[in-house]
Amino acid sequence: MAIYIARRLAAFIPTLLVVSLLIFFMIYLIPGDPVATMLGPEATAEATQKLREELNLDQPLLQRLVNWYSDALRGDLGQSYFLHQPVSKALRERLPVTLSLSAFALVVAATIGITAGVIASVRHGRFTDWGIMLLAILGISIPIFWLALNMIFFFSVKLGWFPTGGYAPLSEGPRAFLRHLALPGFALGLAYTALIARMTRSSMLDVLRQDYMRTAQAKGLRERVVILSHAFRNALVPIATILGLTAGELLSGSVITETVFNLPGVGRLVIDAVNRRDYPVVQGGILLVTMLYLFVNLVVDLLYGWIDPRIRYS
Repeated sequence: MAIYIARRLAAFIPTLLVVSLLIFFMIYLIPGDPVATMLGPEATAEATQKLREELNLDQPLLQRLVNWYSDALRGDLGQSYFLHQPVSKALRERLPVTLSLSAFALVVAATIGITAGVIASVRHGRFTDWGIMLLAILGISIPIFWLALNMIFFFSVKLGWFPTGGYAPLSEGPRAFLRHLALPGFALGLAYTALIARMTRSSMLDVLRQDYMRTAQAKGLRERVVILSHAFRNALVPIATILGLTAGELLSGSVITETVFNLPGVGRLVIDAVNRRDYPVVQGGILLVTMLYLFVNLVVDLLYGWIDPRIRYS
């Protein structure tokens, strides 16, 4: 196990190098100039050149790349052009928001999706199965921003149950924390519920058709025991896979939700940085999300061995 983890962690290095290299060159293909954005159209040539030198934008592209790599290896992701603070500090301040939102949304998506998928598989071919799959198709088709705006209008504006946006850290109390996360968490989580439900149903149906399931039923075991102890446990590997992919997508795909609900998360920070050509923040933000995605994949791979003891790591 330890050797496997060490090998996987070592494999992170070339992945991060390639991703960071692609990010570095792609952001400089974006039209626009951060210096022009900061100084405005009436800036003099002297002021423009001075600011370029201060931001090291006057250096050749390859020199900037080497400097960024050397600084990143020391944990220095650079200085934000517009926030006037280290990129690592900006990401550290906003990471808890994104992690909280992603975790809440994952719990919503997993709870509803797995439950619906199990019920649909048990009631295969019946009205309940068709109804759940129809709702799943609708869930995949509905855009997140449309669902989020309608939830704000109904639950916040009309009923006044939840705030329209913003974020309350856990230090302000669990109630305020959950009230601010409820709407964005459900809006983001429901978007992935349909995919989890369909995967759970498919995996459960494959297991329910196996001979050992008929043997368990022939022994006279209660249906609940057969479904939960035999079928669901053996269907967990594909479900864990889709949950891992969903967790990674939630970390990187919460931009729209953070924007609609005015949440100061990493996704919104990166989008604002792209619009303002804040190159260090874009590089640091995408690199952080990539690291989190790789870590989630590693955790899911390790869970396979716990779910299915037949799986061995080498």
